[in-house]
Formats: sequence, structure tokens, C-alpha cells
Amino acid sequence: MSATTIITILICAIATIGLSLIIGTLLYKRKFAKKQRAVEERASLTLKEAEIEAENLKRDKILEAKEKILKMKTEFEEEANKKKNIIIANEQKIKQREQTISKELENLKRKETEIDELKQDLLQQGEVIKKRREELEKFNQQKIKILEDISKLTADDAREQLITSLRDEAQTKASSYIKDIVEQAKLTATKDAKKIVIDTIQRTATEHAIENCVSVFNIESDDIKGKIIGREGRNIRALEAATGVEIIVDDTPEAIIISGFDPVRREIARLSLHRLVQDGRIHPARIEEIVAKTAKNIDDEIIETGERTVIDLGIHGLHPELVKMVGRMRFRSSYGQNLLQHSREVANLCSIMATELGLNVKQAKRAGLLHDIGKVWPEELEKPHAIVGMELAMKYKEHPAICNAIGAHHDEIEMTHIISPIIQACDAISGARPGARREVMEQYIKRLRELEDLGLSFDGVEKCYAIQAGRELRVLVDAENVTDERAGQLSFDISQKIERDMQYPGQIKVTVIREKRAVAYAK
Repeated sequence: MSATTIITILICAIATIGLSLIIGTLLYKRKFAKKQRAVEERASLTLKEAEIEAENLKRDKILEAKEKILKMKTEFEEEANKKKNIIIANEQKIKQREQTISKELENLKRKETEIDELKQDLLQQGEVIKKRREELEKFNQQKIKILEDISKLTADDAREQLITSLRDEAQTKASSYIKDIVEQAKLTATKDAKKIVIDTIQRTATEHAIENCVSVFNIESDDIKGKIIGREGRNIRALEAATGVEIIVDDTPEAIIISGFDPVRREIARLSLHRLVQDGRIHPARIEEIVAKTAKNIDDEIIETGERTVIDLGIHGLHPELVKMVGRMRFRSSYGQNLLQHSREVANLCSIMATELGLNVKQAKRAGLLHDIGKVWPEELEKPHAIVGMELAMKYKEHPAICNAIGAHHDEIEMTHIISPIIQACDAISGARPGARREVMEQYIKRLRELEDLGLSFDGVEKCYAIQAGRELRVLVDAENVTDERAGQLSFDISQKIERDMQYPGQIKVTVIREKRAVAYAK
């Protein structure tokens, strides 16, 4: 093949390719123009639909706004009609009231007229009475003058002689009458007094149970005893150290014995055990937390007891501090007799006796309840409890008769009010009743308190508890200030002082506990 042929073929090919490109470009432009027209038509159609939809939405909103306006207008008209009806009704009531007032004014004017007429009649009658009285006085003077001429005595002298004669006669009769009364009183006074006291005692029905040194804590299952004792007894030791009582866990089914001479400590231990058993988490840290909370709650219980007592006895207006002291009586005893029970008994006895004698029952009952209030005063004062109670009653604005009755019920001061001997008599009746008190119990508690006070008198001692019926003194010391060597010496010193200063049966074990605690907080 020649070169000319090849060149011709190449030129034809190039011309064919160029023609194809031109035709393709023309076809692409035509297709693009068609697509552009279709998009423009679609956009125009969408715009028209949007305009139509916007017009419909506008129309709906306008209709909705008109409906709301119409509804608001209707509600406003209804509210206006209601107010209008109320105003009309009030106007009618005002008119009726005005008519009623007008009628009442007319009645008042008519009554005023009648009263004026009656007043004039009374004035006329008064003038007539006055004239008649003047005539009667003239007649009496004439009569007195005639009697004076006959008796040769003036009216004043005759009156004086008559008064003297009547006075002498009255004194004679009164002396005789008083003598008879005194003799009769001497014959019947002892009999009547015994009758009142016996009736009072018979009419007083109270519980006569004597407080002891043991409380029983009931449990649902004996399995709980193991939790309370803890591993190697650590839980029960922590509980005894925190409360100051002895926890006895023996073979008694479903029961734990709490032993201690102080009723407040026993109550704190009982409530703490109850909360620990309910919670289920029993360990030394939890025990200390629960005991601290329970000790705070005891104050609320004391106030509640005081309030319930004064409500039961019908005593009102007692100062809150006195109410709190009344509640404290529940945890105190006097010679084995519960102090609150004794005070309630005395209050009831005083009420009955005052009723029989016709005296002030409320004052007598109030004084009977408060007569031993000085025994629960927390501070140690070198005064008799009757004087302390009287000063407290005076401090909280009690009636002078009640203050005197409190202070005089053991003859520390003179009795100046009539209810004072009643308080003294009722206190003696309540205390002397068979089975009411036990001297031995009081002496025992006093010995245990002295034992604890002796231990607390040493430096470094934080807490001191007498347990095992006074056969052991458990002493808790401050680990920061007392070393182990000092703890051993302290137990010896305390035991020596007990031997020197106290009298006791058998022997007393002195246990000094020194516990070092390291506390840190992870934050």
C-alpha cells in the first residue's frame, strides 16, 4: 500500500472522528436543553403548588383565628352576664337590706317615743313619791321626838344601848356555840381524817410493780444470738462498752437479758438492739452509730412521756422544761419505787383528798405531780430535793401555793398554804404503802453510782461502768493520754482506792480498757 493511500485513509478517519464529535455535541446540547426545560417546568409546577398550599394554610389560620376570637367573645359575654347577674342580685339584696333598715329605724323611732312618754310618767311618779317620803320623814321625826320625851333619851343613845345589848348577847351565844363546835370537832376530827385517807387509798387504783435491774429483749429466732455476739465476741463487747450495761446471752429461748442498775442505759441498750436486729448489719462501727442515735432519741421519748402524763392527769399550762422533767421521772426510782409512778399516784391521791376537803383540786394535783421534781434535776446540788424542786417551780412561774407545797413536803420550810399538808400526807401514803419501796434496792444503786464516780475521778478515764451486779468495774481510758503501763497502774490505783473508801461484799474486779483507733477518710 502506498503512502498516499495511507494518508487518505488517515484524513478520512480524522474527518469521520471530527464529524462524530460535532454530531455528539449537537445531540448532547439538545438533550441538555430538553432536561433544562423539564426542570424549569417542574420547578414552576412546584412553586404553584407551594403558593396554593400557602394560600390554603393562610385561609385555615384565618378561620382558626376567627373561631378563637368568636369563642373568646362568647366566653367574655358569658362571664360578663354572670357578673351582671351577680351585681343585679347584690343590688336586690342591698335594696332589701335598706328596706329592713328603714323598718327598723321606724321601730326605733316609735320605741324612742314610747320611752320618752314612759320617762315623763316616771318623773311624775317620782315627784309624787318624793312628796310622800318628805311627809313620812316629818311623821317619823315627830314620832321620834315623842319617844325621846317619854324615855328621856335621844335616838342615838337608844340605838347605842340596843347595839351594845345585842352584841353582848351575840358574843355569849357565839362563845357557847364555838365551844360546842370545838368539842364536837375534837370527837370527830380523827375519825373523819381516817375516813378521808382510807377512802382516798381505796379509790386509787395504780400498778404497784417494782422496778428491777433487768430488761428482757425478745428475739424471733435464736440464730440472731450469734450475730449479736459476733466473731470472738467483738459485737457484744462493743455493745457493752458503748451502753455500759451487761448483755447476757444464755440458753433462754428467744430472749436476751440486759442487766444494769441505770434504767436509761438499759433502755438505750434495748432500743439499740432492736434497731440492730431490724437492720441486720451488726458490727462494732454500726453498733456505736446506732447507740449514739438512740441516746439522742431518748430525749424525744422523755418529752413524749411527760406530755402523755400531764394529758392523762388533766394538767394544763405546764412549762416545757417541767414537762421534760416529768418525763425523766420514768427512768428514776426512789427506794425501788418508780418515781413517775409514785408522782402520778401522789397526784391522784391529792386530787381525791382535795375534793373531799373542798379545796382547789387542780392545784393539789399539780403540786402532787411536781413534788419530787428536784430528784431529776441533772445537776448535783448540795440542797434537799424538795428545795431544788421549789426553786424550779418558782423559776417556771408556778403558783406560790404549789411552790410552798413542793418545798414543805419534807418540812424543809414552813407550810404557808392549806394544800401543803395534803401533799405531805399523800407522799407519805404512797411511800409507806406495803410493797411500794425497797430500802435495799436504793442502797444498792447508790453503791454502784459511788463506784462509777470513784472510777471517773482518775485522770485519763473517759467512761466508767459498774457491771456484774457491782462485782466488776469496767473503765474505758483515753488511748492518747494513757499508755499500756499507765493502764495497768490505773487498775491497781482504782482497786486500792475502792478498798480504802468503800464497803462492799465479796470482791470487785477492775478492768481497764485501752483501745487505740486509727481513722482515715477516702475522698
